[in-house]
Amino acid sequence: MTVATRRYSSMTLYARLILHARPYWLHVCGYLLLSLLATPLALLIPLPLKIAVDHVLAQGPPPRWLQAMLPGGGSGGGSGGGVLAFVAGMVIVVAMLTQAHHLATTMLKTYLGEKLVISFRARLFRHVQNLSLAYHDRQGTSDSNYRIQYDAASIQHVVMESVIPLVSSVVMLGGMLYVTARLSPKLALVAVVICPPLLVVTAFVRRRLRQQWRDVKKLESSAQSVIQEVLGAVRVVKAFTRETAEHARFERHSNSGMAARLRVALAENLFAMVVGLFLAAGTAAVMWVGFRDVRSGDLKLSNLLLVMAYLGKLYDPIKTLGRQLATREKAMASAERAFALLDEAPEVVERPDARPLQRANGDVSFRGVSFAYPGTDVPVLRDISVEVPAGTRVGIAGRTGAGKTTLINLLCRFYDPTAGAVTLDGIDLRDYRLADVRNQFSIVLQEPVLFSTTIAENIAYGRPEASEEDIINAASAANAHDFIAALDEGYETQVGERGMCLSGGERQRIALARAFLKDAPILILDEPTSSVDTTTEAQIMEVMERLMRGRTTFMITHRETTLGVCDLLLRIDNGRIVDAAAAPPPRPIHGAAVIAPVHT
Repeated sequence: MTVATRRYSSMTLYARLILHARPYWLHVCGYLLLSLLATPLALLIPLPLKIAVDHVLAQGPPPRWLQAMLPGGGSGGGSGGGVLAFVAGMVIVVAMLTQAHHLATTMLKTYLGEKLVISFRARLFRHVQNLSLAYHDRQGTSDSNYRIQYDAASIQHVVMESVIPLVSSVVMLGGMLYVTARLSPKLALVAVVICPPLLVVTAFVRRRLRQQWRDVKKLESSAQSVIQEVLGAVRVVKAFTRETAEHARFERHSNSGMAARLRVALAENLFAMVVGLFLAAGTAAVMWVGFRDVRSGDLKLSNLLLVMAYLGKLYDPIKTLGRQLATREKAMASAERAFALLDEAPEVVERPDARPLQRANGDVSFRGVSFAYPGTDVPVLRDISVEVPAGTRVGIAGRTGAGKTTLINLLCRFYDPTAGAVTLDGIDLRDYRLADVRNQFSIVLQEPVLFSTTIAENIAYGRPEASEEDIINAASAANAHDFIAALDEGYETQVGERGMCLSGGERQRIALARAFLKDAPILILDEPTSSVDTTTEAQIMEVMERLMRGRTTFMITHRETTLGVCDLLLRIDNGRIVDAAAAPPPRPIHGAAVIAPVHT
């Protein structure tokens, strides 16, 4: 089952979201308490009106608790002046309490909501990084990016605007029903008679809205993938003048998303209309019965006014349900997508009893290794067997698609072989701790990967604790110090996205400096000179020859000029080693001296 097709029940999603919020349980309890305080405050709001009607307009004697609060113990309070002053003061006090409650609730809600979203995003981001390359190859990056950036925000809505408000609404509903029943049991019964049919309608609409929001999320993610693809390959788009076509493609995806949102909006508003009609019918029924009881003398007018005031609060949770059902189902659809991502299991896992590895000697062995990518039955590698003693420089040659890079991916344990074993110092890679295995490798790629930060931080990426002196020494070893020092900001120069503020040769030398600084026992060079001119190639080869000394090296290359520094040449065709022999003597690079192989 792919990540996009998982389904979860609402109760499962609620439980998992609440479990994630557990570290913030004190904040959650505080927000819940503030939400529950809304009920007594709501009960206080219409109370001054009742007191004014009963004890000022009708000139009835004030109750004992009110007499105790009036000047002179309420003597002469029948005139109504003291009661009226008390009522005016009570209105102001209740308003102040309400505003203070609103301020405290808003600030705590904002803080807690942001903390929940940040921690949930961090959890998703950490998990995505731990997923195997096979998952990223299959799903791409834009969908994971959408789930981390947008779907993770669902926890804020579900916890802050669904679970906690649901609890406080139930308390408020119970309080309002109790007070209304004390004033008039008949009116309380009339008020809640609309609830059962409304619940049936809600259950039906909720399922449809959840599916509609799943469709919206999928379409929005596809529109974002267009943006990411185009901006990531903007040079290709411009070179082929495809700006208009890509704009049209983005609009098609966006319009599909808009149509899906319109369908959700229609369903949401139709449901809100139904809820409004039910509430209007309930209010009309209470008014009809209430006024008849007032006219017959069975109910006081002030009690009816109080019931009508409480009726609005009684129906508030139901109104909220009608207004927010679509938003709540949107959040649940997002939570479903986020947890589907979290439930993706890495295909390369560390064994519970994995052994530590500090620094390997560098003896590598492929023993009957075969490999097929997940979801395919066609093997990319077939029965590969080769012994590479520590310090050996291995050149790997072959046509495109022969399996060269896949062999290196197995060595770094980005994938596990489907048959056979890859060993390091005589021990299966799967028996080591995963992080320890990958710390044994320094990798220099055909297109060097630099991050949008300073040159110093890029060089120290594999050893972030490295000193400034270590960074400069590594840059000097990679023949990069001179051009870096000539820059206005030196090692603090920002390289731009993917290092595009530097030339290709400069980026490659920074990547080599990174490998020097990491000082791993095994070096992997994947077409390191294929994208530079021959002059720059000669400079880079000089650096790489120094970098190879004392290290087991695997070099993927199509250029014969780079094979002379190797001890062993493996030729791969159709997933098999068709030739394993000593590397040919070096050929001179045009405009450069011959670099003789150095054997360790």
